Amino acid sequence: MNQEQVYHRLQDYLRTQAREKNLLDTAVVVKGRVLTTQEAIGNPQQKDFRLLKGKEKLLQAEFKGCKGQAFTDSPGDFEGTLGELLERPINSNFEKASFIAVLNAVMRYLQLVEGTIHCKDEEPGECAEKLVSFIKENYGQPRIGMIGLQPALLKNCARVFNVRIVDMDPDNVGKEKYGVPVEEVAKTKEVLDWCDLLLVTGSTVANGTVTDFLDLGKPTIFYGTTIAGAAAVFGLNRFCPCSK
Repeated sequence: MNQEQVYHRLQDYLRTQAREKNLLDTAVVVKGRVLTTQEAIGNPQQKDFRLLKGKEKLLQAEFKGCKGQAFTDSPGDFEGTLGELLERPINSNFEKASFIAVLNAVMRYLQLVEGTIHCKDEEPGECAEKLVSFIKENYGQPRIGMIGLQPALLKNCARVFNVRIVDMDPDNVGKEKYGVPVEEVAKTKEVLDWCDLLLVTGSTVANGTVTDFLDLGKPTIFYGTTIAGAAAVFGLNRFCPCSK
């Protein structure tokens, strides 16, 4: 699937759910706002999260009392009905992220997904420890290709596994994080060919790059709250044990 097909399928899925539950034409208000770092992630041990550095914002949508989130570098606001949201194009990073946040909130309301709220404080570290145990139990001792820097996950995985990581942030590329050199996006194919297991940030569904990591023919784990709804729709393997 290409990027356009991914978003069209998600739109069609949400539209169908909304029609079946009589949500499209009702006066439902969807609100999005950008969370402060304290609201979004609290005070984790690692201080190099993109949220804490101000490189990304966590956009939050609220739908009938349920919340969904999505990481974005292009925050903004939307207020209207669900039907109006589904008529909007999905081109810009804001349009992608706001749609994904709303998808997560609506699917949470419909009890189709759980874990749409980011973990806080010491929970990212706890998540990372659980991930290491999960990988060892299910995959043994694989070579891990990591897409997107999540410091707690990298720190814990690098202690146990052979890891290569690719990141889009130019401030990270070329530097060593927890003993692992951060490589540029141009190295992605090389890393994909090298690894036995792929660990991909769920934020890829909010910036359109998720299509690069679908149907690769090797085990892939998506992590985080952003991809909660899309993972359920596409049947993707998602790991996010500490989310709310």
